[in-house]
Amino acid sequence: MQQAISTKPYLLRALYEWCTDNNYTPHVVVSVDNHVMVPREFVRDGKIVLNISFSATDGLHMRNDWIEFNARFSGRPHKIEIPVDNVLAIYALENGQGMAFPVEASSAEQASDAPSAGNPDLSVVSNELPPGADLVQEKPRDSSGKKKSGRSHLKVVK
Repeated sequence: MQQAISTKPYLLRALYEWCTDNNYTPHVVVSVDNHVMVPREFVRDGKIVLNISFSATDGLHMRNDWIEFNARFSGRPHKIEIPVDNVLAIYALENGQGMAFPVEASSAEQASDAPSAGNPDLSVVSNELPPGADLVQEKPRDSSGKKKSGRSHLKVVK
């Protein structure tokens, strides 16, 4: 019997499509290791946030095992290659709605070894998470601060 394909690439494609259908800007948070091909000078704490919108990418291919596209960083073209296992989250920039994924064991171990550069030009991933922030899933709250029932959403935690 064949092993089932992970649901993760299908969820990534579905949330990407939802973002674009609603005129939102899809971003992915990626754990960077030696399998990820991104400009290392934009990596922070072993992670990078990438705008994967149609206007920010060229030739975007979201396959079951890899996400590939071309993008410009500080005016220079780069080929970006990301194993799907290394994607930690996908969300809409405008409202933070999206999905976080469990950290794969191999990604977590290798991310701690990934090079991290000083002061990148953050304009290439405009309005991305501030340095030191993480995405957490949280239940929505009403005006009194009590948690509402319903779907959770992603929140930036500093």
